[in-house]
Amino acid sequence: MTEHQENAAEPGTLLVIGSGLKEYREYLVGPMSRRARAAGLELLLVNNLRPTWQREYFDEIVVADVFDTATMNATVRGIAARKHIVGLLCWDEPLVLDAGLLAAELGVPGLSERGVRGVRDKERTRSVLTAAGQRQPGFALTADLAEARAAAERIGYPVVLKPRAMGASIGVVFAGDAAELDAAFATALAASQVDPGPYRASVIVEEYAGGPEISVDGAVHKGEYLPLFLARKYSSDEPYFEEVGHIVDAADPLLSDPRLLAVLADAHRALGVEDGITHTELRLTDRGPLIVEVNGRLGGDLIPLLGRIATGIEPGEVLFDVAVGRRPDIAPTRSAVAGIRFGYPEQDCRLEELTLPKPADSPGLVHAAPMAPPGTVLRLPPGGYLARHSFVICEADTVAVCEQRLIDAAALVDLAVSPVEPADPEAPFAMPAGLLDVDR
Repeated sequence: MTEHQENAAEPGTLLVIGSGLKEYREYLVGPMSRRARAAGLELLLVNNLRPTWQREYFDEIVVADVFDTATMNATVRGIAARKHIVGLLCWDEPLVLDAGLLAAELGVPGLSERGVRGVRDKERTRSVLTAAGQRQPGFALTADLAEARAAAERIGYPVVLKPRAMGASIGVVFAGDAAELDAAFATALAASQVDPGPYRASVIVEEYAGGPEISVDGAVHKGEYLPLFLARKYSSDEPYFEEVGHIVDAADPLLSDPRLLAVLADAHRALGVEDGITHTELRLTDRGPLIVEVNGRLGGDLIPLLGRIATGIEPGEVLFDVAVGRRPDIAPTRSAVAGIRFGYPEQDCRLEELTLPKPADSPGLVHAAPMAPPGTVLRLPPGGYLARHSFVICEADTVAVCEQRLIDAAALVDLAVSPVEPADPEAPFAMPAGLLDVDR
């Protein structure tokens, strides 16, 4: 009997790469774990830090540096030599590429090698969608300021500059004219240099597309795109695009809009995405929906939790189903509106104390939580990103009521801060706390 046959006789193992923060990912891990155990599968986690809350949900936990490609590959291959891997899951943006390539190597359901490269590399996304006939903004991949200047002149102002492969709008900057381009390029390039992967130290310059921004989380099963829920995004003013909140309406008419659904399905087909979960960001322009980017993971910012509250669809169960090759049930079981609002300081500061409202204090408040401990220095762009001290989540029957409830709940957040020195413009870009989605 071959080693593969021996492994195949063992109980199946669902492999998870990186668990994420308890506050942001336990709502996914819990249902996924229950689903796995009901199916008789073992759940094994490869995590970069020693487990704490994860012990309740995983049958085995292997500690390894998942942010080092060679280490992660060796670790997963070692596990595959002793386990019968039936599926592989990863929802942390910096790990998506390596995890997707490992899924393809192991022969389990995944985005596919072509698909994961297409969604992780923003320049490749633009190129593939353009070649497939989808309307895309003018764009160019640049590595230095001279290239960026030439690209912006060719494309035409205003433009947006962004790292080739980052998330959470980090390093994304608007430049209205040539006078603003140099500083914008420096900001985007500094952020891009943090990426340890093959796409570091490069910046995309692209035509600015105006209009409201939305995101759609969807499942893909054997190439079939299945939309789950749609979020309306609330962003800060230009030149930066920090995400300050999202609202998910189970009855959003865009979820049944044939033009939008066709754009989403065609894009995933062109990119070669086969099985998995994606988070697609789009602009609603006067010429129709335009894809900003496609990410090979569920949305961040607790958008999937908002989706569960609004629609009843359990994202953790959908994750499990697509990972083991099953077509997920995406029928909504409720119809409501859910939203999240993040608390940002008015200026750079050190957070000293934070008091949050409780559900009894504010109508419709579902949950409020801190996002930074006392003593954290919070810096706004360009000195820092994701300077969030807290969030509130509310639900309601209508979007208007939900928006007001979020405003009211956020107003009850009380914080004490102290001043800090200005950010050192020569200091290297530092990854914001929490972006790597790992418990400290």
